Amino acid sequence: MSKKKRREIPRFNTPIVETHCHLDYLAASGLEEILQYSRDVGIERIITIAVSADNLDQVMALTRRAPYIWGTQGIHPHEAAGYCPEIDDLIRHNAQDPRILAVGEIGLDYHYDYADRQVQQAAFENQLQSACELNLPVVIHSRDADDDTRDILRNASPSLEHKGVIHSFTASLELAEFCLGEGFMLGFNGIATFNRADSVREVIAITPVKQILLETDAPYLTPVPYRGKPNAPFYLPFIAEKVATIKQLDVEELLIQVYQNSLELFFHATA
Repeated sequence: MSKKKRREIPRFNTPIVETHCHLDYLAASGLEEILQYSRDVGIERIITIAVSADNLDQVMALTRRAPYIWGTQGIHPHEAAGYCPEIDDLIRHNAQDPRILAVGEIGLDYHYDYADRQVQQAAFENQLQSACELNLPVVIHSRDADDDTRDILRNASPSLEHKGVIHSFTASLELAEFCLGEGFMLGFNGIATFNRADSVREVIAITPVKQILLETDAPYLTPVPYRGKPNAPFYLPFIAEKVATIKQLDVEELLIQVYQNSLELFFHATA
C-alpha cells in the first residue's frame, strides 16, 4: 500500500488500554518514542506480556520503566519445554509484585508444534493452577487446539475467580461460544482488519461488548492501513474502529465499554 493511502492515527476521547503487546521485542525500534507516541494517541495503560524463561525478568524490568506499564508472567506454549518447577517458582514469586496483573501468555499451539503437545498441555494445566492459587486472571494463547483448550479450561474454569482472556482470538465460533459462556473475554487485534479474516469478524459479531478486549500483539499483526510496518500500541485506534464497525457501534461507545472491561479484568476496578 502506498504511503498516500495511509491516514493519520485517529485520536479518540476515551482512553485505551493496550492489553497485550511485547515491549521487549520493540526495543530495537526505539521504545521511548513508541511509548511517547502511544501516549499521544490516547493509550493510557500498556500490558507487556511474558512468554519465556528468558524474558520473565525483562518484563519485570519494563514494568518499572514507567508508571503506565504493567506486565504478566508465564510461559508460552512454544516455550513449554523450558517450563519446570524452578521456572514455576520464579513465576509465582514475580507474580506477587503489584505490577504483575496476570499469568500468561500460556496455552496450546498445535499449528507450529514447537513443543510436544503433552508437554504443552502439562505446562498449560500447571500454570492455570498457579493462576488459581495466585488469584490472578490468565492470558491464553490457543491456535489449532480448540478441543484440548476447551477440555483443559472446562476443568480449570470453576477455580479461576478472575477468568481471563483468550488473546488474539482466531479459533472457531464453537470455542468462542464456550469461552464466553465460561466468562472469559476475547482479545482482538489487527487480524480483524485483514482481508481474509472473515471468521474473526464473525466471532467479533457474536461477542458481547462486555467481553471484548483490544490488543495489538505488537510487534506482530499490524493492522490495515499500516500492514508491513512493525506493530506498536499506537495502532490500537485502527483496531477499535474496525471492531466498532463490526459491532455497529459508535467507536466512543465501544471504547467506553472496552476500557471498563480492561480495568475490571486486569485491575479489578471499574471505570
